[in-house]
Amino acid sequence: MSDLAWDDVRILFDPELNGTLPDVAIDPAGVDDWQAIFDLIRARNWVCEYTEGSAALALPSAGEIFTRHGRESVLLKMWPTPDVQVNFWPMSADRVDFDVDLRELQGQDRLDDLCELLRVLGRLLGKPVVMTAEGNYQDRLLGYDVEADRVVLLVDPTAGFAPRP
Repeated sequence: MSDLAWDDVRILFDPELNGTLPDVAIDPAGVDDWQAIFDLIRARNWVCEYTEGSAALALPSAGEIFTRHGRESVLLKMWPTPDVQVNFWPMSADRVDFDVDLRELQGQDRLDDLCELLRVLGRLLGKPVVMTAEGNYQDRLLGYDVEADRVVLLVDPTAGFAPRP
């Protein structure tokens, strides 16, 4: 059974209303949380690409990423399914930040893929995982609820949304 029904949340996945790349976060977090995610990616054999600046590198340990001095922008692209790319931004050990592309998350099947990813990460770390509108951490849309052990709505999608400026 799906955590969320596409018809109930379709408006939250409209790039015109919420931006193309909503932000997803696990906050607070730590180096051990990042390492657990890296270990999960390896264990599940999810395709990934790690870059520092323009250099593609093998995925190092989380400890190495956060202790390097003067590092360029760091990005970990990961595909939990062939059709869905997740971009992890290891900018701070204190918070796991990533985004997803709403254009890839259209329909019930892709929504189920997203919910599965949020559940897997939330269960792994025992922490909530929250998706917000792009660039606006206050507009909490949905997230993994640890106590409910499922992805839940954090906003009423029927309340209406104004298009982004």
